[in-house]
Amino acid sequence: MIDYDLLSTIKLESGVNPAPFDCGDADLNAFLVEDAMNYYEDFMGVTYLLEYKQRTAAYYCLFMDKIVFDFSGKDDPKRQWWKLFNKKNKIHFNKQRKGYPALKIGRLAVDDEFKGCGIGSYILKVVISMMTVARDLGCRFITVDAYKEAFAFYLKNGFEFLSSEDETDNTRLMYYDLKRIPQ
Repeated sequence: MIDYDLLSTIKLESGVNPAPFDCGDADLNAFLVEDAMNYYEDFMGVTYLLEYKQRTAAYYCLFMDKIVFDFSGKDDPKRQWWKLFNKKNKIHFNKQRKGYPALKIGRLAVDDEFKGCGIGSYILKVVISMMTVARDLGCRFITVDAYKEAFAFYLKNGFEFLSSEDETDNTRLMYYDLKRIPQ
């Protein structure tokens, strides 16, 4: 079990070196070591480390995104539109837009030693909380391109599939509507 009082969040920036980390996925491990700092230096994304007792327990990378409503896909556009923007989720606008602002969770990985401790759900709660507090940004959604192995995790945490077009792919675009959170 993890003592969340001993968990610290550190923004990966110049001078910060991640503690040892291995989530069992070569791509996610390599991102932290090879790409995360480049994302930061190029203003493309910011990676946050969750450190626990001199070990990187998890990390996540955030960057800006948008949900694009694609009228050319095989999904019935009206049905997809209704799913996202029905009366409960109504977006008030004078002109229909093709894109809606979102924050992308570009990477989220938990070290093998910490899997099953709830740290992934903790990260999602932090990100959702951060976005609902920061209402000045004008951001409606959180998105993620989830690996097949993580579909159940994101569904359990309130994310939904955006479309059925990618249902046979190894990754699927999922979203979380921030308007669901009480103001």
